[in-house]
Amino acid sequence: MIQEYQVRVQPHLAANEQALRNWLADEYGFDVRTLTAVRILRRSIDARQRTIFVNLKVRCYINEQPQQDEYVVTHYPDVSSAPQAIVVGAGPGGLFAALRLIELGLRPIVLERGKDVRERKKDLALIAKTQQVDGESNYCFGEGGAGAYSDGKLYTRSKKRGSIEKILNVFCQHGASTNILADAHPHIGTDKLPRVIENMRNTILQCGGEVHFQTKVTRLILEGSRVVGCFAADKEYLGPVILATGHSARDVYRYLAEAKIDIEAKGIAVGVRLEHPSELIDQIQYHNRQGRGKYLPAAEYSFVTQVDGRGVYSFCMCPGGFVIPAATGPGQIVVNGMSPSNRGGQWSNSGMVVEIRPEDINSADFPLTSDLSPLTSPALKVMAFQEQLERDCWQQGNRRQTAPAQRMADFVNNRLSYDLPKSSYAPGLISSPLHFWLPKAISHRLQEGFKAFGRMSHGFLTNEATMIAVETRTSAPVRILRDAETLMHIRIQGLFPCGEGAGYAGGIVSAGVDGERCAEALFRYVNEKL
Repeated sequence: MIQEYQVRVQPHLAANEQALRNWLADEYGFDVRTLTAVRILRRSIDARQRTIFVNLKVRCYINEQPQQDEYVVTHYPDVSSAPQAIVVGAGPGGLFAALRLIELGLRPIVLERGKDVRERKKDLALIAKTQQVDGESNYCFGEGGAGAYSDGKLYTRSKKRGSIEKILNVFCQHGASTNILADAHPHIGTDKLPRVIENMRNTILQCGGEVHFQTKVTRLILEGSRVVGCFAADKEYLGPVILATGHSARDVYRYLAEAKIDIEAKGIAVGVRLEHPSELIDQIQYHNRQGRGKYLPAAEYSFVTQVDGRGVYSFCMCPGGFVIPAATGPGQIVVNGMSPSNRGGQWSNSGMVVEIRPEDINSADFPLTSDLSPLTSPALKVMAFQEQLERDCWQQGNRRQTAPAQRMADFVNNRLSYDLPKSSYAPGLISSPLHFWLPKAISHRLQEGFKAFGRMSHGFLTNEATMIAVETRTSAPVRILRDAETLMHIRIQGLFPCGEGAGYAGGIVSAGVDGERCAEALFRYVNEKL
């Protein structure tokens, strides 16, 4: 017999399988010796009250064994002799597009400008030591994309067509913990995700696909209004193209603008990384001076408010994590956050950002400096502002990767911080008056937002927290226009803009979903031509 139950238990029961078995048997009146297996289907923490509970959906197997794996296995056939398609970018959008192409019987050729996920790690370690960023191998460029070394969070609010469950199951098939199928906010961890990415690449290769690293696409091959391939590393690759380059491939956006391939400016959000001691966040969120205790994970938070008609909100919260340098070239400071799988670090951080819309740029609140104007294309104006802010931050950081920073309460009260708390940010911090040099429309909204968040959560607004500038890569500043039904570019056949870099996703899972959809659209396009 198989029974499913929705239960609400204390953390120590949820953390111990045998204790949970005994509780279930007692609660529902069966002999624990007949309970052969228990699977947790859903898990979430209810920390709204002082007494913390864990909500579980469990499947109990009574006098029988589970007859299937905990995850759904996808079959990938040999496509060595199949027609080929080009996938530009080996981030989540590109990898899931390639795997879906294999499912559908097409041979993917994946072209990645950066290095493989292991070699890439060496370049990341050099950033703190040398204060230099490799423009082709960094926290944004390389196998796995921006998500590979910036946390591996799999939570998404996306309601787009496509199966989130399918994406999670494919991750499990390639080595991720099956906990991601149950957790309300699933998370692989930056220490575990590289192995999963390698396994996905190996599936592509074993099925007859190709993956080429350090192979930067420089232009598309056009025959009239049809893409028939692309040039990369002085070589021609032929086939329809899925363009999944990620949110930081600014050279791609410039090329598209110059080639008159339709794009438009897209809104983004910019601000800072806010870092608290993780113990303090645990105390606040779990309403307990002892913090999370033995059985609870590092606490998360989520804040949102409106200030002067624009959203102010937390973004990409990393419990027990650290802040990283995420620039993609010289003359920039960009910060992001990440967490290992155990989320055991002594700090917790999140982006704290302000919504910016295309119409805001080049206004009195968000002027562009003369050397960034006039623009090649109005579609690049949000990107130009993004670049300007990153350059200003770099100059404030002494033209190194040393990040400008300020204590949170000092920022709200327009005071310089004469010293800074210890931080997880490896290249180092320099005290800087962020309230003074950040655009007033950003600093004022952040100040008012922090006051609101402090009222919502007592103790959150504190000088124990450090603001680290500047967080700008929350999403793509450009949208590559595509047809809503065919997913092809609105004017160019054979070109499928994909994922976060094309402006149609906002994280690992939504990019994976969009990658699968683009692969399906390309498959239909190829079949229609045959």
